[in-house]
Amino acid sequence: MTPENGTIIGDDGLARPAWASVDPLLREYYDHEWGIPVRDEQGMYERISLEGFQAGLSWATILRKRPGFRVAFLDFHPESVAAFTEDDVERLMLDSGIVRNRLKIRATITNAKATIALRQEGGLVDFVWSFRPDTTPEPRTLGEVPTQSPESVALSKALRKKGFAFVGPTTMYALMEAVGIIDTHLVDSHRRGSSGVWG
Repeated sequence: MTPENGTIIGDDGLARPAWASVDPLLREYYDHEWGIPVRDEQGMYERISLEGFQAGLSWATILRKRPGFRVAFLDFHPESVAAFTEDDVERLMLDSGIVRNRLKIRATITNAKATIALRQEGGLVDFVWSFRPDTTPEPRTLGEVPTQSPESVALSKALRKKGFAFVGPTTMYALMEAVGIIDTHLVDSHRRGSSGVWG
């Protein structure tokens, strides 16, 4: 079976998609984090922030810079980031440990404020999870994995109404995959069903 058609059996005998089969960092992320439910505000805000920074870049780039992002954005503590000023934006534009994109940096600050505001309505986590669909994809190949869905389009629109930025439908679909709301692990992957959300 060729890599683009499905899973690859690793040297440990476990089946993974091609993107998680070679790079040790991606493999670790795939095996222990991707698709596992995120149910805390700080964790969800971090994921939204990182997915926003990833737009147009590889996820490997973001993962390699994740320690730098956590330092720069004070472990993605919403109150701390919401207090950032234009001076902080300029400081972060000089920080080689992160992706230096002014719009994305500003969006991360904006989204911290929006996260705090959402607490009046039950909080970010419940808000995002409320867009969980009734079914989840069952892809056999990477080509069968969607890049967005009616739910990710709806989540994108709803978050924008709440003041969030860099939350497009494709980015939100990636978020829903990453935090376990949908399970797009390939059917024969050793991680399929590991979220406990889907049978």
